[in-house]
Amino acid sequence: MSTTLEKPVQADPTDGAMPSAEEDGAGRGWGGVRRLGDWMRTHARDLFWLIPVLVVSAVVNFLNVGGAPQRIDDEGTYTAQAWAVTHLGELAHYTYWYDHPPLGWLQIAGYTQLTGAFERWDIAVLAGREAVLVAALISVALLWALARRLGMSRGAAAATGILFALSPLAVQFHRTVYLDNVAVPWLLLAFFLATNRRGQLAAFAGSAVAFGVSVLTKETFLLALPFLIWVMVRSARKETRRYTLSVAASILVLIGGSYLLLAAVKGELFSGPERVSLIEGITFQLGSREGSGSITDPDSLINRTLGMWWQLDPVFIVLSLLAAAAALLLPRLRPYAVLVLAMTLFMFRPGGYLPVPYVIMLIPFGALLIAGVVDHAIARLRRRGASRRPLAIGAVAVAAIGAIVAVPLWTTQLRGFVLADLDAPLRGAQEWLMENASTDQRVIVDDAMWVDLVKAGWDRDNVIWYYKLDTDPAVQADSPNGWRDADYVITTDSMRTFPGAFPQVQEAIDNSVVVATFGEGTQAVEVRRVTIDGSAQAAVSLEAAAENRAALGSELATNPEVQLSTADRDRLTAGQVDERIIAVLATLAGAGSVSVTGFPIVAGEDGGTFRQLALSAIAGSPTVVDGRLSADAEALVDSLTGVYAPASVEIDGDDVVLRYPVSVQPTLP
Repeated sequence: MSTTLEKPVQADPTDGAMPSAEEDGAGRGWGGVRRLGDWMRTHARDLFWLIPVLVVSAVVNFLNVGGAPQRIDDEGTYTAQAWAVTHLGELAHYTYWYDHPPLGWLQIAGYTQLTGAFERWDIAVLAGREAVLVAALISVALLWALARRLGMSRGAAAATGILFALSPLAVQFHRTVYLDNVAVPWLLLAFFLATNRRGQLAAFAGSAVAFGVSVLTKETFLLALPFLIWVMVRSARKETRRYTLSVAASILVLIGGSYLLLAAVKGELFSGPERVSLIEGITFQLGSREGSGSITDPDSLINRTLGMWWQLDPVFIVLSLLAAAAALLLPRLRPYAVLVLAMTLFMFRPGGYLPVPYVIMLIPFGALLIAGVVDHAIARLRRRGASRRPLAIGAVAVAAIGAIVAVPLWTTQLRGFVLADLDAPLRGAQEWLMENASTDQRVIVDDAMWVDLVKAGWDRDNVIWYYKLDTDPAVQADSPNGWRDADYVITTDSMRTFPGAFPQVQEAIDNSVVVATFGEGTQAVEVRRVTIDGSAQAAVSLEAAAENRAALGSELATNPEVQLSTADRDRLTAGQVDERIIAVLATLAGAGSVSVTGFPIVAGEDGGTFRQLALSAIAGSPTVVDGRLSADAEALVDSLTGVYAPASVEIDGDDVVLRYPVSVQPTLP
């Protein structure tokens, strides 16, 4: 039997060697997936509670974000500053004067640049709202994490997120472009990291960075510093406390110093002739700013501000304060309770100024305390022989009563946020301007529409944020005649709130006439045409023009060649139809019959002069053929020159519609 000698098997040189680059990359990739899977399995119960809270928060807050609340001036300012960063390469759309640190709108600018938000929204402020709502969702997740870090159950952590996200008071402010909304997630991150018990050097350093960013986003968040220090000192390990706290303090000082360095590099740290300065900005915010008045004065700013908060959600406010008082007995919640109570008392300091968004910083901690106190009370009731059972029963009872009262209130309020279109008046006024004013005319506006008008073709110098007409030397230099250089002023509730604070703006309002009105009450927006001779003289001129229109219209109404409805004939005899339209119809009637479909009213001009004319036939021939102007209609349009030239000519079905520009003076000799 023969045997075959087999060649010994040679070992694979790659056995036991390092994997190839491709294999290593794949391994790392699969390793990352495995680690993610392990993490998700470990935190499955947390995600089961947290994800629905985030989804509900996103749906409720994003639904109808363009309809409610109505855009306000502050939103327009921060949005315009963010837009200036990304589109103009400037720190602000006007002279930056250190009223707030710029980091807040720089973050909004970064978000809009990364996501293309300004290009996706027709209304610029809505791009800013998207950014702050994303910040609110991040805050929900961080608030959940902080609640769990403080030992609260998953159900209580979820309740914290729901309270923070869905309270009508919270929804009102989550949807508003305030710098405070951008600062909240940084503040929550700072407290979360400050409660870390492992790796405290990195955690405390991160907490200091996060808190520094929150303060450079909105300076009022500096008020939370004593409470963050308190939490850090309580959390710090004795053996490393001095080192970790020193590092955190040093980082915080360095971050704060960066703002001073910015001003110093620009030569604007100290005040000087014809320049802004950081010192002046701080002095204004802390000292020279007019106070909010007395709470006993029903017309004071503090009274109106507190009234607005209370109207939105009195249940949340009451429960937050009660929970803060109760949480003084709970060591883990005590710093947050003192924070809420101390900052509530701070609002009522004599002569102080209370910003409307001040409450934004308190909302997450109010939600945390409500859920935390109830969670603690329920846990105590479950333990046999636990002390203070009457207090726990009382806490649960108060929470139950609050929930019963809150359900119908929240349902009504949230229904309004989801269904109401409170911004329709501002949109209407903005669209009216774009359709009826020319881009070479100068307009004084609420800052909420500044970016939209500039994007629509106005030169930025011709769109004047009303606040700047009385306060910015650069704007005043471009308007040597003050209010007289303006053509239109668009008034909003923000502009009407401080009638004596802006003399030039008030002069423009007093020397103007209303040409279009949208909405009513505090949502009302008026488009006013500035009259150089004053509103009194304009009223006289308009009255004389109305009498002239009535006389001319009465003559035209008897002309058998003019075919129109009885209602339109009555409008002619009442002097409600623009005299230029009367003159055009009289000329056409002299050459043959003319069929008038009507005098369409321009949106917002109800009760004003009809300045549109819809024609269906001229001399028996249609004005529109195959969707285009007929020869007779083209000849008519070409013949209208000078004061008779329409501002626009459009086709509406079988009619040609001529629109004449707004006039507050007699237009015919």
